[in-house]
Amino acid sequence: TKSWQYSDHMENIFGYLMKYTNLVTGWQYRFFVLNNEAGLLEYFVNEQSRNQKPRGTLQLAGAVISPSDEDSHTFAVNAASGEQYKLRATDAKERQHWVSRLQICTQHHTEAIGKNNPPLKSWSFSLASQGTSNSPCLQRRPSQSSTFFSVGHHRVLPAGKKAQSLQPDHLVDVREMMSQAEGQQRDLIRGIECLPGSGHLTSLDQDLLMLKATSMATLNCLNDCFHILQLQHMSQQTRALPTGTTISWLEPKIPLSEHLNNGTESTFTAQQSTDVAVSKEHSLTENGHTVMEREEISPEDEVEDVCDDKEDDLGAVEEQRSVILHLLSQLKLGMDLTRVVLPTFILEKRSLLEMYADFMSHPDLFIAITNGSTPEERMIRFVEYYVTSFHEGRKGAIAKKPYNPIIGETFHCSWRVPKNQVQSPKSCNSSSQSSSSQQRTPSEELERQAESDFYTVRFVAEQVSHHPPVSGFYAECLERNMCVNAHVWTKSKFLGMSIGVTMIGEGLLCLLEHGEEYSFSLPCAYARSILTVPWVELGGKVNVNCAKTGYSATITFHTKPFYGGKLHRVTAEVKHNPSNSVVCRVQGEWNSVLEFTYSSGETKYIDLTKLSVKRKRVRPVEQQGPFESRQLWKHVTEALKEADIEKATEHKRSLEERQRGEERHRVETGTIWHTKYFAKDGDGWVYYSPLWKCSEASS
Repeated sequence: TKSWQYSDHMENIFGYLMKYTNLVTGWQYRFFVLNNEAGLLEYFVNEQSRNQKPRGTLQLAGAVISPSDEDSHTFAVNAASGEQYKLRATDAKERQHWVSRLQICTQHHTEAIGKNNPPLKSWSFSLASQGTSNSPCLQRRPSQSSTFFSVGHHRVLPAGKKAQSLQPDHLVDVREMMSQAEGQQRDLIRGIECLPGSGHLTSLDQDLLMLKATSMATLNCLNDCFHILQLQHMSQQTRALPTGTTISWLEPKIPLSEHLNNGTESTFTAQQSTDVAVSKEHSLTENGHTVMEREEISPEDEVEDVCDDKEDDLGAVEEQRSVILHLLSQLKLGMDLTRVVLPTFILEKRSLLEMYADFMSHPDLFIAITNGSTPEERMIRFVEYYVTSFHEGRKGAIAKKPYNPIIGETFHCSWRVPKNQVQSPKSCNSSSQSSSSQQRTPSEELERQAESDFYTVRFVAEQVSHHPPVSGFYAECLERNMCVNAHVWTKSKFLGMSIGVTMIGEGLLCLLEHGEEYSFSLPCAYARSILTVPWVELGGKVNVNCAKTGYSATITFHTKPFYGGKLHRVTAEVKHNPSNSVVCRVQGEWNSVLEFTYSSGETKYIDLTKLSVKRKRVRPVEQQGPFESRQLWKHVTEALKEADIEKATEHKRSLEERQRGEERHRVETGTIWHTKYFAKDGDGWVYYSPLWKCSEASS
């Protein structure tokens, strides 16, 4: 007889599960009841005691249900209060039954909080006073309230003056007030997070979590309103601002470091503040247009990268559990995360632009595409390159997020690929290769001869837009007369137990020797189990097409189903469209072993764990410009390497605040932003000097 009763998800379910108590008692059978109407998970000693008071109860609103990776039977229920039940079913099917029903109940009651609860009462209190608040959490230990924090009150404009339009000096006062409020709000959060993890008043107290969330939401709303007031004031001006004018009231008068150091002496020196601040290089304007000087980076100036880019594993995630709970308390299902500031400790030590470069870590496979002797072989080689490119883009097993590039940020690198490591070109390619050599300038020809044992693949990426966040990247191999151009808009959404990132955009690979163009898209990415041990998986269908040859490919990244199935699975088909025949099939895992089966019956295996990775070549940080990724994020990266999360947050916030201020300045002065290396082309972005333009000019 089964120990659980199957029923529809709208009904209450019940059954026996094993519950972990402690190291001494271990696992014990208990009778559990899911009360959908009340949103409760209750348990009893046995089924006979069901009519008595439950031995334990968990509120499911705001809870997270986490299937365990240690086996197929265990799962955890993490309540918003911080309490956790670690449970074990008799088999995987029973676990899935409980997990799915608990998740449905949790989602229903979490959404109901926002829909049904009235707005929070306006609590007029000072935590420095002796417990006059109605908050239950403050009534528990009123003697401690004065030691944590105090909430200040700013004077409010008289009612008679509310109708007057704000003048710039008024906006200065408002900005200073908001800056002070932001500093006090950070003190408030720090005070809450310094509370013990257990006891009468903890950092996971529901009222305190709600206070953190509402205070953050209120400040965000005030900042948006302040921005609207600035724009309204500027639109009422009868004359345009002179070109290059700086608006002093865009930035707070109180130094940022004073807010973040909790009133103590700042640890930043003047020189460090200068280094962190974004260079004024792009603040020069001509006729209302932002001027960005383009710098040509020679691969000769780059050296093999020696940066240790491996990411730390679980430690920081467990230590920052309260921060994650605070973040989750502000999010709703389907919410766009583009403007949500994520905690610093989950960041990778690299920019998103550099992550795109790491997808080129097998440049030998990239170059080998054009060496295919037939259109069919070239399409198959492209698919081989594509499905092997993602595993090196991830650094470590834990899902972490690269830095959001700021507008104007660039990243340059290159690879040197020994020619004997690339599949030899077919004889039919030799003539086209020599003809492409004649298109080079004398200096390029001398360089090619000096490095005759290597192919050079050059890469450049640029953040071309802030809202929406769009990145452009371009790579080329001049010797093989091939290049790839792409633009990507990353759009993130909160999905409850995970975060989904949609990669909107398109790439175009050009094989100029063959006159072929391959268009392709990118898969979605998901950060799973964000409350426990976050990990990454890819999902979605990618289409590759070559209009000239009639060949296409469909690559499907499969997400793991709730019950059974493998992680990181990928399948693909290469098809000749005119004959509707499949010429190659691919299956396996995109971070493990891939199997290629050809129409001839031959089979080929690629073990990605043994596939050699070419280290990119970059300029030393001290030689990089102020907008190059590693120079720009240098202090954030150094602080993360030292595990100094607070310092990293300070530097990161300084960069982001400067970007927001300069964006407001451009809006208010009507200044047009111009990119360095990419130009708008319809809905996409194209590198300013791609190889195909050079070929057209030569012909």
